[in-house]
Amino acid sequence: MPTKTKISAPEPGAPPVSGGGGPVEPPRSKKVGSGLLKKLPKKVLSVLSNLPLAIAEMFAVAALMALGTAIQQGESLDFYYWNYPEDNPVLGFFTWRWILTLGFDHMFSSPVFLGTLTLLGASLMACTYTTQVPIVKVAKRWSFLHSAESIRKQEYSDTLPSASIQDLGVILMGAGYEVFLKGPSLYAFKGLAGRFAPIGVHLALLLIMVGGTLSAVGSFRGSVTVPQGLNFVIGDVLGPVGSFSIPSESFNTEVHVNRFYMDYYSSGEVSQFHSDLSLFDLNGKEVMRKTISVNDPLRYGGITIYQTDWSLSALQIMKDDEGPFNLALAPLQINGDKKLYGTFLPIQNADSNNLKGISMLARDMQSIVLYDQEGKFAGVRRPNSKLPIEIDGVKIDVLDAIGSTGLELKTDPGVPIVYAGFGALMLTTCVSFLSHTQIWALQDGTTVVIGGKTNRAKGELPDDMNSLLDQVPEIVESSSSAESNIISG
Repeated sequence: MPTKTKISAPEPGAPPVSGGGGPVEPPRSKKVGSGLLKKLPKKVLSVLSNLPLAIAEMFAVAALMALGTAIQQGESLDFYYWNYPEDNPVLGFFTWRWILTLGFDHMFSSPVFLGTLTLLGASLMACTYTTQVPIVKVAKRWSFLHSAESIRKQEYSDTLPSASIQDLGVILMGAGYEVFLKGPSLYAFKGLAGRFAPIGVHLALLLIMVGGTLSAVGSFRGSVTVPQGLNFVIGDVLGPVGSFSIPSESFNTEVHVNRFYMDYYSSGEVSQFHSDLSLFDLNGKEVMRKTISVNDPLRYGGITIYQTDWSLSALQIMKDDEGPFNLALAPLQINGDKKLYGTFLPIQNADSNNLKGISMLARDMQSIVLYDQEGKFAGVRRPNSKLPIEIDGVKIDVLDAIGSTGLELKTDPGVPIVYAGFGALMLTTCVSFLSHTQIWALQDGTTVVIGGKTNRAKGELPDDMNSLLDQVPEIVESSSSAESNIISG
């Protein structure tokens, strides 16, 4: 036994020290009216709360999500017809008919995916109701043990031969335990939040699934490429994703592209591109202005505008000191993933059968490559360099390369719910690692019998308990009591 601190026992009639303010009667449980879930047949709840079924549902959801990633989403009928033909089915049976019939071209809003997700949610709720809630109710109940034999059967047990249960209660209270006394019996616990955490985890998962479902059936998405200086209305670009997508007043907002420009690496490659956007309401009043870039979107009225792409729309030039003229740039098909745009300036009569002119090519907004009417290299000019070039007797001054911004727009009402769900999931997962420790003690004469158990950190429980019990003072008889015993002897 560890060394004990010697203190004098209290005189007869002195008030005892009580952890928790003295004996506390446990509250009587109140009968609560049966809820909606109690009306469900117990057999249905038993099936839904079955752990193997829940695991199978999670694997099914994961498999459908993987399949939705492998199958291109939202493509046309022709795309699926040619990529998943019936004469050469994938895996020997999977064709375009399967994709369209099961709705796998819109996997995350398909009845199969949403039905599986709903079944998983029902299993989580059933498990919470039939397993987790009863565990919490039991953990909250003050369960006194009135026999030393029952206490010694716990995971940890020890005996203090000369100690007071009131002193033990004070020590436990100082260690963060909730302490309750009833006559010679003591009950203490801490870490009850760890018992609530699994319910929080289940609720967080349900939030994530609700948010994901809302995103799948209630979102709008669209993309647009807009040249610098032009406008578009948000509602003309966005299209519904699911059957419950409802437009808002923000759809009437007009977006004006004030400026589009790009940043470059030292090697000349494009590093970042930016769009200066203004938003106008129905009255023509500017309600917001922001320069967006990749990973820095604009958010307004539940609508998010992302910078996703770019292109070149026109080349502005002066011809023989006349103009300016805007020459439309067309994308050219070349090998590789690099962009190339071209335009053509005729220098002969447009009605001629053998039309010739000056060709101009651009990879970005930095420089323009010019070729004469024979297709020979003539020179390179930067926009607005004020260095004219003469080709085949025509003086050309490149003023500007007009870019187009590629924007993606979307509304996603489920995003806040999903973020809240993931935040709650991280928090409750951490809380679930808290140990719920319970301690019982019984005063048997001058001896205190102690027992305890925990649901986690079982290997640390004996060391923690020994550390607490070392602080409990040992009771010895006072001097007046000893003298009276000698006289009576």
